[in-house]
Amino acid sequence: MLKCGMNGSQVKVFGKAIQALSRISDELWLDPSEKNLALRSVNSCRSAYGCVLFSSLFFQHYEWSAPMEMKDKGTASNLNCQLAMKAILPIFKCLNSLERNVEKCRIFTRSVKSQVVIQFFCRHGIKRTYNVCFQESQPLQVIFDKTRCANTLVLQPRVLAEAIVVFTSSQEEVTLAVTPLNVCFKSSTEESMDLTNSVYSEMSVESHEFDFFQIGVETEVTFCFKELKGMLTFSEAVHAPISIYFDIPGKPMTLCIDDMLLEANFILATLVDIPSGTSSPQSLCPSQKLKREDLIRSNSKAGKNVTNKVPECISRQAAPRKLHPQGSPTDTSGLETCSGLATERADGGSEVPESCVSSMEEAPGSLFFLSFSCMFFGAVSSDQ
Repeated sequence: MLKCGMNGSQVKVFGKAIQALSRISDELWLDPSEKNLALRSVNSCRSAYGCVLFSSLFFQHYEWSAPMEMKDKGTASNLNCQLAMKAILPIFKCLNSLERNVEKCRIFTRSVKSQVVIQFFCRHGIKRTYNVCFQESQPLQVIFDKTRCANTLVLQPRVLAEAIVVFTSSQEEVTLAVTPLNVCFKSSTEESMDLTNSVYSEMSVESHEFDFFQIGVETEVTFCFKELKGMLTFSEAVHAPISIYFDIPGKPMTLCIDDMLLEANFILATLVDIPSGTSSPQSLCPSQKLKREDLIRSNSKAGKNVTNKVPECISRQAAPRKLHPQGSPTDTSGLETCSGLATERADGGSEVPESCVSSMEEAPGSLFFLSFSCMFFGAVSSDQ
């Protein structure tokens, strides 16, 4: 059974931790033990994990005892309470008001009724009680050695707040680019492709602005922005610096706050770095979408100067029959010949002969496929 008490300022920090974890998942695990109380959260796709560990010394008083039935069965003494975030988050919504009006807060569990009871003793003798139902469930715990990361940054929350103030509220992902001289926070390139719906922002921070600056690998990692904002608001509440540990793209990055009475760890997945040579036809510039006759002429002149490679996914997309209108004859031999040549260019860098295009031109009803092939092969021409 859990029993703990806090004052108004401690309630604010405790509520900030819940708000930060709410940016990860709709579920919250209350994981008490003999020496500390852990708040955990993990999203459904297992790409973000957060844990805030409060030491028993953080509270005004802290008691934990295992239920009698757990002692008799010899099972683990921890009681993992899974709470719905939408049930507990409104309780700690107005934290500034709670800090001013709450004189004491008590949190305890009722194992028989499967409830977590939160009581606020406010000024003028007002007492507010909330009963939140829970279910026993083991939270997912992530084991990640952050000390093995090649890059480590430690900065004050004020510096991080100034670095990310340029991003809009609709920003979903942010890219962190580092060099031995500075750090750059910028909008994700995937979101900046549509110039009509997004704004590309970039902020550079010099190395002397950090409390600790160690760059072992020059890299760029892209991760979700909302978890970073959640950690920032929590660090501002505890007045503690944020440590960022990361490596190459595709490996997790960790945001940490290490204080005397609490510890917070957010482990976030990063996007895998995709080679630039595997661009899709949709990403071609409008200037590359030339007329069919000009593209055929450029292909015949390119000859052996064509050095770019054709991704295999493009050659696989060229074969389906659904590109042809229904009821029109299809020249399957021409499709197989063109597809085979495209694969050969991808392997050996050979040229694309005009015979491939002309054979496709003879097939009635294949205008869509012909324009697609010409557009792509003309785009990789060195002349274009």
